[in-house]
Amino acid sequence: MSTRDWKDIKDDVYGEKGTTRRDELERDFESFKIGLLLKKAREGKQLTQEQLGELVDKKRTYISRIENDGSNMTLKTLFDIVEKGLGGKVNISIDI
Repeated sequence: MSTRDWKDIKDDVYGEKGTTRRDELERDFESFKIGLLLKKAREGKQLTQEQLGELVDKKRTYISRIENDGSNMTLKTLFDIVEKGLGGKVNISIDI
């Protein structure tokens, strides 16, 4: 009996890197991570979703949606939340 690592399982289930299905999985995962990072930062600043929403002129439900699934957020909104709402700075990298 052989053991399989997570990469092998992802390759089998979602296809290898570069395939449409795998790329979608990777994008969804990155969006999820952004949401978690924003939530952790908000909690670190001891802000409620309502308070953060007021700082960036968004509804609490929108902040909740972003924290649970960071997808469909514009870069402007990301910058507003991080800079105006949380007092931080956004750093973006692109791997090619």
